[in-house]
Formats: sequence, structure tokens, C-alpha cells
Amino acid sequence: MINPSNPVPLHIQLRKSIEKKIKQGLFKEKIPSERELMETYEVSRSTVREAISQLVIDGILEKKHGKGTFISKHPIHYWAGNFISTTEIIEQMQKTPSTKLIRHGIEIIPDELKKEIELDNAYLIKRVRYANEVPLAIETQYYPVHVGLQLANLDISHGTLYDLMENELSIPLHEADEKITSQKIGPEDAELLNLPADCYTLHLERFVYDVHGDLVEYCIADYNPELYAFHFKSARAGK
Repeated sequence: MINPSNPVPLHIQLRKSIEKKIKQGLFKEKIPSERELMETYEVSRSTVREAISQLVIDGILEKKHGKGTFISKHPIHYWAGNFISTTEIIEQMQKTPSTKLIRHGIEIIPDELKKEIELDNAYLIKRVRYANEVPLAIETQYYPVHVGLQLANLDISHGTLYDLMENELSIPLHEADEKITSQKIGPEDAELLNLPADCYTLHLERFVYDVHGDLVEYCIADYNPELYAFHFKSARAGK
């Protein structure tokens, strides 16, 4: 349920609760009305509308005028601008997620990254992410050492790291700053993704911050461009 004392904004808590019930099959074709959600969760209409709006943007829900808000039958791959985990993305693709841990431990930050994350040492976790047992992405994630050491005591081989941080370590994640480019992949990572050597991938850099504005993760991810797509939606700014 919603916890008003939790530093995570109410609409984010509500959004996650609705999404969880959809995955559990508690909401099937459509979700309850705004009034029902307000009464169930004891939140304002604006909180409900913000949560629903984000789920629509994520491609999880779709509004039908005069009929209500329905669960989407055709979820998209990934709506850029929305902060969700790779596990959630793969589930939205209606595929089964799995993970292979490549390596983890404390490492010295390469000189080219020190300016980006302002750390001399970090805890690195490198994993391959699979969709229906097909390699989809390689994620190399850097954490402040104290966060990484706590994560290492948990199930980083299979667990969703964002869920572990929020639910097990009580780190309230808030927002992410992301950049997407095309980049040539190295031979080791190409082999992990079953791609030809020196091919190009969809390359993502993500800075994740908690509600206090502190950096809690820097993620470098390479996605197989034949299996994955980023989906943008934008509106022309008023003049």
C-alpha cells in the first residue's frame, strides 16, 4: 500500500502498486476507476492521474474514451524518458527475463569515467541480460563502494538490482539521466551477445539518483540492435 512517510513520491508508489497487481493478474482487462483508486489507496485525484499517466506513457495502460483505462495488449519495448528496470522492460515485451553474472567487485575507476561519476573506486557489477534465453543486453553498473558491498550480499545473479536497492537496502530511487548512442562493441562483449566482432550496438549511459539527489548508480549498457528498440514520444512545444 501507499506509505505517506516514504520519501518516494506517492504517484511513484501508486504506479508501482498498480503495475505489480497487473503482473500478478489481479487487474485483468482494465484497472479500477480513478474514484476507486482514490478510495483504495487514500490518495488525491492528482496522484492517481499522475500514476496512470506514467503507466500510459510506459505502454502498460491505454485509455479508451468513455470506457476507462485498459491494460495494453501490445506493450512496447522501452519508452525513453521512463525509469524502469531491464527486467520490467523484458516482461513488457512478454518474454521471460534471466541473468548471467559475469563479474563483480571493487575496481579503480578508469580515467575516462572519473569526470563522469566523480569517484576513484566503485563497486562494479557486470551482467548479461536475456529475454527468453536469448542475450539481449550487457549491463556494466558502477555503485558507490558501500552500496555495492551491500548488494553483493544479496542475489545479484538473478535479482533486479533496482528492486534490491529499494526493497532490501531502503535506497529511494528517484530519477535517471540517460544518453543513447551507437557504439562499436568489443570482441569479448560481442561474443557474450552472439554478435559479430566490431559491430555496433545501441549504447546507453544512465546516471541514477536517489531522492536526495545523490548518485547511486552509473550504468553502461549495450543492447542487441536486432532485438531491441527505444521508443520516444514527444510533443511540439508551444510558441
